[in-house]
Amino acid sequence: MTRRVRITLITAGALCVATTPLVWALFGQENGEMAGVVLQVAAGVAALLLGLLKREPQSVVVEAVDTGKAVANVGSANSGVVLGGSAGTVSSARAERTGDATAEGGGNANSGVSGT
Repeated sequence: MTRRVRITLITAGALCVATTPLVWALFGQENGEMAGVVLQVAAGVAALLLGLLKREPQSVVVEAVDTGKAVANVGSANSGVVLGGSAGTVSSARAERTGDATAEGGGNANSGVSGT
């Protein structure tokens, strides 16, 4: 939930709490009770809608299956999965039957799952 939505909900809640006794004091007990009921129903409906309409963050499943060999003379070699820079949160990553990854000359080799 963003900061702006949070501030809006807190302000609306504070106004609802302040409105019921104000209506009760100005317009009588019956009107105050009716205002309280209406505000409680509105808050319940708003909470229900907020819960139903809330979007969950997108998760990303990364998978590499049956990859071949990766060989690099200088630099890095990868025959699996390298994570980083994905659009969503990585929920799972799998590399299966990756074979060998060979890096010579001071490089990096990955034969599984690597990344941040």
